[in-house]
Amino acid sequence: MTPSLPSFDLQFDHADLRELKRDIWSNTPVPAQLKIEDTVHDIHIRYRGSYTRELEKKSYHIEFAKEPGWDESSELHLNAESIDPSHFRNKLSLDFMRELGIHTPESKHVFVTLKGEPLGLYLQLESVDEIYLKKRNLPPGTIYYAVSDKADFSQKRKRGLTSGYQRKLGNMEDDHHLIHFIRKINSPSTFSHEIPQLLHIENYLRWLAGAVCTMNNDGFTHNYALYLNGIDKQFSIIPWDYDATFGRRVNGEAMEWDYVPITGKTKNKLTTQLMKRSGFRKLYKDILEEILDTSFNVTYLEDKVMSLHSSLRPYILMDPHFQKDIDLYDREPPFILQFIEDRSAFLRQELKYF
Repeated sequence: MTPSLPSFDLQFDHADLRELKRDIWSNTPVPAQLKIEDTVHDIHIRYRGSYTRELEKKSYHIEFAKEPGWDESSELHLNAESIDPSHFRNKLSLDFMRELGIHTPESKHVFVTLKGEPLGLYLQLESVDEIYLKKRNLPPGTIYYAVSDKADFSQKRKRGLTSGYQRKLGNMEDDHHLIHFIRKINSPSTFSHEIPQLLHIENYLRWLAGAVCTMNNDGFTHNYALYLNGIDKQFSIIPWDYDATFGRRVNGEAMEWDYVPITGKTKNKLTTQLMKRSGFRKLYKDILEEILDTSFNVTYLEDKVMSLHSSLRPYILMDPHFQKDIDLYDREPPFILQFIEDRSAFLRQELKYF
């Protein structure tokens, strides 16, 4: 029997709903209420995303008006997952990355209605914020969102070295650590000595291996978060927004299994500097071989893919935006599994000459 998903019901005054719809690009929220199961919350809500705001099914950013409990975030993200024919690539990828030992946002599917009328199936994404750190017993620190492709760790094409980043947690003084980090990445003579003091190397290489396996072409120069540990002053990387993975581009079109190189996109300056040095390169190779042997293969992932597909199928049939595309939805599991087989074979072949 398919387990039931949490139900979210959005409730607006007519004037507030009209204001929300008036300008899809506005980041100014409007008041509303969100009923989660039997509890009603006062919220502020706006659309989120970039080009996806133009789609019929919108994604939302929600802030709770009342201060939540110590272990609850004051905000949540509802992703429409409109481009992904499977509607579960984001969750599949984030769960996969977590199993590699990377701190990763929690995600769960919910069914959303507007005053009882179905809006459809959504993915609720956890915010990477102060509560995120507390729930994982991580020391207080600074968090940056990589919000554009200028977050490529280079010094080129920028007005300032924090270009491409949005500080989510921390203060302006913390930016000096990020600026220092990027400068050291771009200092070849001292890179090997200084970077291990500034970067959690294994975390970064595991993230890189996971992004390479899932082939997140859109995630090497943005769509991640940086966490600066307030105690050891090392940066760690946190994945974010992994819907364009497992053989699909951001526009939903198929992407050939060999499109992304074994070391990811070359525009990422930190990766290219690490891969130029034999010690880091050897560690990356060992990590990637381990992942291919244990996690990134059809044997390990097939049950996860099929379970997500079967559990979400009844809600696809209730989603007014996608219920007519059920045949496309049903073709995605074989597509994803074939991608995994082809991608893992490609990476194993590349490792022979790595």
